[in-house]
Order: sequence, then C-alpha cells, then structure tokens
Amino acid sequence: MSYEFKREDAFNFASSMRYECREKGDELEFKQCPYCDGGTGTNRDEWTFSINLYKGVFKCLRASCDRQGHFVELCRDLGYHLEFEQPKIYRQLPQKKPESKDAAVEYLKSRGISEKVTRQYHITVQDKNPNVLVFPFYDEDEHLVFVKYRKTDFRKGIDKNKEWSEKDTMPILFGMDQAKDFDKPLVITEGQIDSLSLAEAGIPNAVSVPTGAVGFTWYTYNLQWLKNFHEIIVFGDCEHGHITLIDGLMARLPNDITVKCVRFGDYLGEKDANDILRRYGPKALRYAVEHAEIPQLNNIKQLADIQSVDINAMDKIKTGIEELDRCIRGMVMGQLVILTGKRGEGKSTFMSQIVAEALDQNRSVFVYSGELADFHFKYWLDLQLAGRMHVQDYLDQFGEPSYYLEDETVKKISAWYRGRAYIYDNNYLTEGSEFETLPETIEKVIKQFNVQLVCIDNLMTAMEKVTENSNLYLAQSNFVGQLKAIAVKYSVVIILVAHPRKANANEMLDDNDLVAGSSDITNKADVVLKYSRNTNEDYECDSLIKVTKSRLVGALLTKNDDAVRVNYSKATKRITGTTYNETRGEKIYGWDTLGIEKRKDRQNEDDPVPMPKFEHLDSQEELPF
Repeated sequence: MSYEFKREDAFNFASSMRYECREKGDELEFKQCPYCDGGTGTNRDEWTFSINLYKGVFKCLRASCDRQGHFVELCRDLGYHLEFEQPKIYRQLPQKKPESKDAAVEYLKSRGISEKVTRQYHITVQDKNPNVLVFPFYDEDEHLVFVKYRKTDFRKGIDKNKEWSEKDTMPILFGMDQAKDFDKPLVITEGQIDSLSLAEAGIPNAVSVPTGAVGFTWYTYNLQWLKNFHEIIVFGDCEHGHITLIDGLMARLPNDITVKCVRFGDYLGEKDANDILRRYGPKALRYAVEHAEIPQLNNIKQLADIQSVDINAMDKIKTGIEELDRCIRGMVMGQLVILTGKRGEGKSTFMSQIVAEALDQNRSVFVYSGELADFHFKYWLDLQLAGRMHVQDYLDQFGEPSYYLEDETVKKISAWYRGRAYIYDNNYLTEGSEFETLPETIEKVIKQFNVQLVCIDNLMTAMEKVTENSNLYLAQSNFVGQLKAIAVKYSVVIILVAHPRKANANEMLDDNDLVAGSSDITNKADVVLKYSRNTNEDYECDSLIKVTKSRLVGALLTKNDDAVRVNYSKATKRITGTTYNETRGEKIYGWDTLGIEKRKDRQNEDDPVPMPKFEHLDSQEELPF
C-alpha cells in the first residue's frame, strides 16, 4: 500500500511525539531537531529542523547534522507508526547461544568488564574478524531477534562504520533477557558496554538502546514489556551538560511510569557509565543509580519556593505625575508599558518626560526615536529638565514665542546625565556594516551600560529594524514578545509608543483594541496608557491620561470620568498633574544644584516658590511630536 503525505500527518506526528513546533510559511518548524537536538551545550541551535507541509520532506539546517529525507523515513527512524504501514516481517535468526571467545573476553576486560559478565551476556567476536565484537539481543523470552557489531579498533576517517547491525532484524533493548526483577527499576543506557558496566557493578535490570540516543525504532516493540516496570532510570551519555535519552523517553513513556535520570554531578566529569567504572569503580555507578532523580523542568518552579513580595515595596520608576503613580503604583521593573494616543497629541512628549524622571531617580536610560533626529530629542528633553527658571524666550521672525537654553545650562544638564543617557543612532548603517535588530541592540545596551529604562518611539518605525515580514501581525507579536522577555530577563522597564488604529463606524472596541496592529501588542503588555487631548469643557486641563490596563493593580484602573488630568507648558514642554501641590513649586531636577539650594533657603519662608504659569494649548494646535 503506497503512502500519500497529508499536512495533518506532520502535526499529528509533532503532537504525539510532544515536540514544540510552529508553522511558518510552508514549513512546520521544530524547536529542536529530533536527530541532533540542536547540538550540545547550553546554547543549542533552535528551529533548524522542519517538515515541508506540502512535499512531506524534512531537513535539519545544521551543517554538522544535515539529516534530510521523506516524512516516512523520519517516522521510521523515531519509531512513530503510520496507519498505512503493514507490520514488518523480520527474519528469523539461529537460536543457539554463542560462546564468548577469548578476544571478546580480553577486550572487555580492558574496558573494566569481567569474564563472568561477558559470558553471562554471550558477548563474542566474529570468527574471521576477532576485532569485531558481536552483541546478541535476546527478548524477554530469550529469543535472539537482533545482532549488533562493533569494531574495536575503529579508525575515524578510514573505516566506514564503527557499529552496524544485522539486516532485517527487530530492534529491541539489549539485556532484556537479564532484566527480570520487575520490583526494581529498569536502568537504560545508550551503549551496550555501558549496560555491561552497570551489570559489573551489581546493578540489576541494566539494558541499552540498540541504535543510539535518537533512534527509537525499538520503542514500539518494547512498550508492553516496559510497562512491567514502575520506575525507569536513564543513564545516557553526558556531553556538554546535556544527558542523552532523557528527553526522548520522557516524551514517549506512559505517565504511570516514574522516570528518573542520573544527576549531572554524579557523572564526576565523565561521559558515560563505562568511563565512570574505569576511573572511579563500581561503587560510583551504584551511587549514581541510587541517587537518580526525577528531572527538573527548567521553566517550572515550586510555588512554595517563591518569595513573597510586597507590591508597594517593589523596585519601580515613577512617572513624576503623582495621580498616575498612585493609580499604577509606578512602573515596576520587568514591566512592558504601552503608550498610545493620536498623532500630535503629546504621547512622545510624555515619554520624554518619563526619561527625565528616570534620570532624576538615578536610572540609566536608552531611547529609540524613529521619527526625530537625535539633536531634536535632546533639545526637547533638555527643556523639560531645565524648567521655567532656566528657559529663555524670544519672538521669532513670525512674531511667535520661541524658547532656548543658554549654553552654560545645556553643558550642566549634559554633564549631569553623561554616562546615563543613550540614544539609538539611526544613521549607523553604512555600506558594508552588519545589520543588527533593535532587540539585539537593546540587550547589548542593557548589559554594557546597565540601562534600566528603555523607550521606543514608535512601534512601526522600530519594526523596520526587525524584519521585512509579509505577515505584519506575526512580526509585531514576535517583536513585542521579545521586548517583554527582555524586560523580565534584565528587570528593566520598557516603554513602547504605539499609534491607535482607526475604528470603523460600526465597531465597538475595547480601549486595548484601539492600538493599531496585532492584539498581542496589548495582551503582552503589563501597563497600557492612553494619552489624549482634553475635549471636555468641564475639565480644566489640557490632556488626559487613561489607564486601560494594569496587571499589577487592575482594580485601580481609571474610568472615563476620572482619567488623570494634566497640563502642558509650551515653554518647558513639561506635563504636570492638575492637583500638583502649589506649595512645592516647579520641580527642580538633580542637575540644578543652585535651584535646589534656593529652594532649601526658602523652605522656612512664608511665601512658596511660585509655580510657573502654564500656557494652555489651543484646541487646534498640534504638538511637534
């Protein structure tokens, strides 16, 4: 019966084998390659293996692996049964048990295996090739069903194969005929000499897989027998901190079988059981098996081990607007904050002021401004930091008021935040330079300059630094997901400015759905703020800040009638709450030591430092941002 590949077969395969995968174009991509597992070590390659959903062919892109073929071959290699397949008929082997020849005994002695164990397992060599070990595989009924060969003097690059097996024989676990104590754990190793090493150490029920760590063709034939054991211990090879066999067996074995694994430290720096036997003796093997543990998942914690945290005491960056900070409890480190609002209504100005506040709280900041030149952003921020006491004004050629800072003031402000404020260079890509995504740059900046606040203005221009993906929503979701992961990983606050979407007349949208693009943008955010111009004549303010989402204190979200009301100063570009305590006067930032001293001198005087007069925006005027 011929087989015709169907795309759902690939998804069923991934689900049954418990592989993490994702659909991308015509490919079903797997997080780890079933053959090479993405390599070894902590930085394994991911998403290099895929199945084409139309052609049914698979391939690993890692040069050192390069496994490829048809889906049917993949299922065969990994022991996955396709419904179309007829049970394979294996050839019968002679049932006479061989005598262990001297060459086999002597070789295994050199590997720490005694003559007694060698003869117990009927290990021998070929008659004409005493350098080729013969491992007979007997099933639970002591029937010989599989034979494997191993060249004892293998020369890499010269000899074709180090190991091979008899053609058309049924793959099963080596040592099944010796593993009959079902009340004790079954110990599975990767190689036959490793299982013999365990037997040498007096460990019962030691078996090994027939065709390496990634070949599970034996599993279907041995599943019923495996169910006789209530506990299985994996003693695979340990290379670069990763133990073979454990992932594949954990994914396949029934849930009612307890699966344990030898601890990494109990390998004592060696690769496998035989290396441990030869260097440290049988006692080390017994200790390793006795202290095997259920593998811990890297992304799972015991809830009882989580430290209790006082939310109010968590490290945070304040926005400087008291009413807003009271609502969201400040921006907690590790949060992703989405700031949205119509173009020209002041959201970028508000973002810039948060930068000023963070600097005043002794935080280091990084800004990506996709729409403004770096000198323009600096000018805007410096005005906010300076305040009305230092801002000079004049009438321009059109008779309109304009504002500037004296050179000495700019020098003092720049010296104050030097080494703590960084901005993305939009012109860094020169001919021949290597492209780097914005998330990659953000991670480097955080690590190199200890940045604690990252501001991105705005999503659409930042996306140009990520990818040219025809699926824009998927690209946006991935980008925002990367930002959230970075915020958590490095315990920083990331603010992302995003434009609102245009709603159809008949649409009834939640506030969080008003952000343009993928719904994941606000789903993955911890805080969503909407900055808008005030159009309600009953409110004596310029603008409104509405909190549409706050994971930390969701119950305190602002409603339509109690959004945070703020005013804007044309001269200083500052945004302040309308309930600002006038006795405090205008805020003086840390760079202005003279202003701070003046304030101290006046603290005991009756008249407070006066608040500056705020120039309210005309209803038709748009901010430059």
